Amino acid sequence: MDVLKLKFDPNGLIPAIIQDNDTKQVLMVGWMNSIALEKTLDTGLITFWSRSRKKLWTKGESSGNYLSLQKLFVDCDQDSLLFLAKPLGPTCHTGNTSCFFTEFNPQQ
Repeated sequence: MDVLKLKFDPNGLIPAIIQDNDTKQVLMVGWMNSIALEKTLDTGLITFWSRSRKKLWTKGESSGNYLSLQKLFVDCDQDSLLFLAKPLGPTCHTGNTSCFFTEFNPQQ
């Protein structure tokens, strides 16, 4: 994959969707800059760019719940990434398997 062909946003970021390799459940969405992407590819552990803290962070570095890279897909416009990962514990900081555990019902 040629990182230079990816379409990062004006802030140098690209959305990264993380999906469980086995169950296909969407686990979380984060943001990567080119350095986070390169670190992910080099280490095999999903690494993001924190927009609030303005620094790199590897998922699981404090909890031990790492996301081990299995496969990577680029969308047709080359402006978003889909990572298939093996979660080594709950992905969400709340302790849930996925960050997507709250159902939105516009009828309520």
